[in-house]
Amino acid sequence: MKDEESGNRLGSYLRARRELVSPAQAGLPPGGNRRVPGLRREEVALLAGISADYYLRLERGRDKNPSPQVLESLARVLRLDDVERTYLLGLAAIRPRAPRRKRPEHVPARVHQLLAHLQIPAFVEGRAFDVLASNPLAVALSPRLRPGQNRLRSLLLDPEERAFHQDWAKATADFVAALRTTIGDDTDNPRFVELVGELALSSQRFRTLWARHDVRNLDGGTTTVNHPVVGELRLHRDKLAIDDVILVVYYPDKDSDSDEKLRLLATLAHTASADTAPDRPADDPHPRTP
Repeated sequence: MKDEESGNRLGSYLRARRELVSPAQAGLPPGGNRRVPGLRREEVALLAGISADYYLRLERGRDKNPSPQVLESLARVLRLDDVERTYLLGLAAIRPRAPRRKRPEHVPARVHQLLAHLQIPAFVEGRAFDVLASNPLAVALSPRLRPGQNRLRSLLLDPEERAFHQDWAKATADFVAALRTTIGDDTDNPRFVELVGELALSSQRFRTLWARHDVRNLDGGTTTVNHPVVGELRLHRDKLAIDDVILVVYYPDKDSDSDEKLRLLATLAHTASADTAPDRPADDPHPRTP
């Protein structure tokens, strides 16, 4: 993280990805005495068709303007996928910019109305996975989806999340990689700085994943969770960008076992809500103040 703090994000990313590629993956013999994980600098340079000295300058931040051709070669050697390749190209394209005024994330009134009408778990999140609004079924699915919660913090620090997610390790890896993708060049955003700093201090899992420099998009997908009341649920996830926020919905396959369980959860949530609602006179559902 030291290189990131000093502004050498390109070099930090190259080194992290180099350490994740084995000699066998690169078509090289493993060798007898390797003191570094993954590939050596000179091996990356050789496979990318550039000089070892030039590659060393890239990693140490002495040259921050490599050509697109060099970056494409490095992406091939480091076995980057399309998202990772785009991220690498973006790191080299970053230029100094004037500070931007940060607008508070705001949920439009029409989105609150939409949440109230949806009969599936739905909530609105900000760029740092802060929950900004949610409907009752989302909270019934997980109390960590209440407004004011942060999904990544809950995932890493709340012990109940380990039991809730069938594949907690994959969920944490996906979320941390998605956060790095979202941050992009917005490294001075106070909310990102605060969240990364908090998690770096409080979660070894976060520190390990953050050091990998994985980048990933966390959009549509399917997940399996273990609800403490209705049991296992297999749910699809979709995201929709609305203004500066993201609407997230979870839904099961129609007429599936998970669909039946989700309807049961909705009934239980409605009953609980009705039981805790304040009593009103039956003959006057909208009493007036005298």
